[in-house]
Amino acid sequence: MTDTAAPVTPKSRYDRSIVEGPLRSVVWKIAWPTMLTNAIGGLQGMVDHVLVGNLVGYQANAAIGVSWQIFLVVIVFISSLFSGMSVLVARFAGAGEPDKVDRVVYQAFLTAIGISIGIMAPIGYFATPLLLRIVNAAPAVQEQAQPFLRIMFGFSSGMLVFFMLGGALRAAGDARTPMVLGIVMTVVNLVLNVILIRGLGPIPALGTRGSAMGTCITAGLVAVYALWKLWTGGWVIAFPRDRGLGPDWPIIRELFRFGLPTGIQGIAMNIGGVLMLSFIGSLAQSAAAQGAFAVSYTELFSLITWTSVGLMGSAAAVAGQNLGAGHPDRAEQAVHIAARYGLSVAAFVGLFFVFFPRQLLAVFGMHDPVVVNIGVGLLRVLSVSGLFITVALAYTGGLQGTGDTKSPLYISMVSQIVVPLGICVVIRETGRLDPIDIWLAILAGHVTRCALSVLRFRQGRWRSIAVSIGPS
Repeated sequence: MTDTAAPVTPKSRYDRSIVEGPLRSVVWKIAWPTMLTNAIGGLQGMVDHVLVGNLVGYQANAAIGVSWQIFLVVIVFISSLFSGMSVLVARFAGAGEPDKVDRVVYQAFLTAIGISIGIMAPIGYFATPLLLRIVNAAPAVQEQAQPFLRIMFGFSSGMLVFFMLGGALRAAGDARTPMVLGIVMTVVNLVLNVILIRGLGPIPALGTRGSAMGTCITAGLVAVYALWKLWTGGWVIAFPRDRGLGPDWPIIRELFRFGLPTGIQGIAMNIGGVLMLSFIGSLAQSAAAQGAFAVSYTELFSLITWTSVGLMGSAAAVAGQNLGAGHPDRAEQAVHIAARYGLSVAAFVGLFFVFFPRQLLAVFGMHDPVVVNIGVGLLRVLSVSGLFITVALAYTGGLQGTGDTKSPLYISMVSQIVVPLGICVVIRETGRLDPIDIWLAILAGHVTRCALSVLRFRQGRWRSIAVSIGPS
């Protein structure tokens, strides 16, 4: 009698529950670490605003808010490569092809670093004064914003590596590692910023300049550790060791094919934000409105948007992996689940915006009656707006994760530029533009984005999108 051993299936390095397990738990498993990381990171930004608001004044709050709005226009474009990377990583991880995953991750890193060092740093440094004039930043705001923005442009490579790493790990099914790295980075950044913003011993108080320095130093340290891990192994993703270190143009073309629309989308959204800042800057009390906007929209509203971005990333990873594994119906269900989670979070946070707006603004050192009144009006509008933007982001994740990165581009151009800016132009030309008019225009844009994103995803054309990077 002969015993026949059952064939042994090699263990995948990827979490197969994403394409085989219960979807509710899978979506939450990918989402909650990212939501926590983003929330903690958002709190770190809030601490920066609290420090500069109390030590320097609301002009410094406005400076950081304006600077980030400008900086994100550029950095989001480079980060679009990571969106293309995430599409490919999720597909290949779902199909169980680790060699292709590693090749994609390395090429995304190589391309982003080249652009950030060779293009973004030098151009950003010299263009900073012009960019601040474009957004109509008040002279006191420009004085605080210029050094902040130049430091961020010049030393952003570490931040880009961290964004790349987080996107690749989540797309491959590991959301906990970027969570741990994000928490460490936030704690170290917080310590450095407290020291550099307010000063300690022989270190002078550097104000907004210290905030930028702390962010760049911390991101650089985390990036060095991440690159060491990617080279030595131990994570679900790695740099390939059996191939050359030069560019792989077929992969880079695919990164741009899927990522470029997302990059243009990000630029469109942030240009819309910059132009919106120019409307705010044209108001009679521009500095007060910019300060209220920086805290209410950039910081407090991030309690909704950053958690929603976590759900967007989860929807993208789970939908992309399931489509790669040949389960499109599971991909669709995952996106619906992510949207429902997002609504719950947005409703909870929105209650605080409605009932405790003055208390929230006071935390940031905002006691000027004009600034507070403007901020209260904005927070109450954002309590409604958050319900729509969180659903829009979940369905955007579903579209982008499955490879439909063009539709969110067109949707964003309509909803983030045409609708809100068009409303502001009409009101300004036919009467007087007040802060509440701008806040309601933002709400109208979020409603439009939500409706169009849901409609496009339900059409289901993402089911037939194919990816390829050539032979290994």
